[in-house]
Amino acid sequence: MYKKRLEFKAIVAFLILATLTCCQNPTDHAMYVSHPVLSDPQWPKNAYLTFDDGPSENTERILQILRRYNVHATFFVIGNSSLEGKRLYRLIHADGHVIGNHTYTHNYHSLYESVQAFSKDTERLERLLEQTIGVRSNLLRYPGGSNNLVSRHFGGPNIMPRIINKMSREGYDYMDWNVSSTDAARTVQPKNEIIDAVLSASKNKKEAIILMHDVKVKTTTVEALPTIIEGLLKQGFHFKVLSKDSFHYQFQ
Repeated sequence: MYKKRLEFKAIVAFLILATLTCCQNPTDHAMYVSHPVLSDPQWPKNAYLTFDDGPSENTERILQILRRYNVHATFFVIGNSSLEGKRLYRLIHADGHVIGNHTYTHNYHSLYESVQAFSKDTERLERLLEQTIGVRSNLLRYPGGSNNLVSRHFGGPNIMPRIINKMSREGYDYMDWNVSSTDAARTVQPKNEIIDAVLSASKNKKEAIILMHDVKVKTTTVEALPTIIEGLLKQGFHFKVLSKDSFHYQFQ
């Protein structure tokens, strides 16, 4: 009985760590990466809406809102080989949004066990995307971010630098974020807290890469999206998608 209690406590501690890691704010060690981005005096402030973990039951609602405001976003998707999953990939692509790789399984244990395991998992998603929408992605977002702590539990203290080096050699640019919507802080984060988190963190930035989640339970993220878009427009932001030549923000 005592052993079972210890195992239960260990599982709970790990889940808490994973949750905190996936929605952490940028650290002092984060880097602005220099890329040949042409400055546009007409749009001195740029916002990049990004949605992780989809497609989901919320994807179409997100797409409808983006369409209404004529805004394009970047979707860091995971693997979904069902007919519905493939249909949603096609919808995202058809609407002109950018699709990035967020790994196929998003399973921290198997992904971060080794460099080879991570590379194999991302390639599995690339094959699915290529078969479904005819394109491969050169953008990558690491589950939990490039400085996540959970990876060390499975692959050791140097696993992330090794994976980053390998994936960079394979041609990927990885993207973290400098604005968190905090929608992963709780299963269902209150709508107003999501709005406040995004607008307050973006206010004094010229380039804002905003982290949100496209997951079934994240209904308040969808509800907050129109107010977020309108608030960013009032702050003078122009909306862009991420690319190899866009603004980058990397934790390491």
